[in-house]
Amino acid sequence: MTDPWQEAFDHAVAVAKKAGAVIRDALQNEVRVMTKSSSVDLVTQTDQRVEKIIISSVAEKFPEHSFIGEESVAAGKPCVFTDNPTWIVDPVDGTTNFVHGFPFVAVSIGFAVNKQLEFGVVYSCLEDKMYTGRKGKGAFCDGERLQVSDVTEIRKSMIISELGSNRDKETVGKIFSTMQKILCIPVHGLRGSGTAATNMCLVASGAVEAFFEIGIHCWDIAAGAVIVTEAGGVLLDVDGGPFDLMSRRMVSANNKTIADRIIKEIDIFEAERDDVPKKQKK
Repeated sequence: MTDPWQEAFDHAVAVAKKAGAVIRDALQNEVRVMTKSSSVDLVTQTDQRVEKIIISSVAEKFPEHSFIGEESVAAGKPCVFTDNPTWIVDPVDGTTNFVHGFPFVAVSIGFAVNKQLEFGVVYSCLEDKMYTGRKGKGAFCDGERLQVSDVTEIRKSMIISELGSNRDKETVGKIFSTMQKILCIPVHGLRGSGTAATNMCLVASGAVEAFFEIGIHCWDIAAGAVIVTEAGGVLLDVDGGPFDLMSRRMVSANNKTIADRIIKEIDIFEAERDDVPKKQKK
């Protein structure tokens, strides 16, 4: 039986490589920084150029497909998730890292059909590592199969998370409270790479046991979600319910035992869904 999405997957890998080369080249030149929602929510000309490269390339080859792109949404395009084959793109995941030369920056490309994720491609372009996952076909890094760790004791785990770009004092307080409670379980350590896509790949590779965050977007985690699950991991909402790509909150872990233990410590705060039309947003 012919694989209906092989061609799309192959194209995603190729365009991610091309986008990564553009990002690496841009690091050698002046980085012009702009802001989106706040002074710490950064965007560069590279973000915008790379997203244009990805979407125009995909649109030319698959004109009937839909797109959700971080910079397109930031520019005012609605985030509409339908049953149509949909590419969910973060052109430069880790923009703040990119601006500062911190060496974790990824191109993240997720692909969904009937609102179900079919494949994910994460290219950690400064490390030159290509992570891929296809539903039912496993997860890989540069062709080597990925497998989550077998740790089940929370006290032997390494956890990864992020501080996000929200600088509201109450929200920041809840983030630090959660981190403090998890750190003091105790766990072996708490880390952050500055890119959600990379964090999820670290879960998939067994380097860390779990990644959690509230405030992330669908384009940050769509690709990583496939890679984690295909490596044997689990995805849950921060309240323990089913994972919802549009909810902007997630725990990804090597197993449900670790995930459930982390969930007990999370101070939940509001993050408006990605799929709420802008005219309805507060």
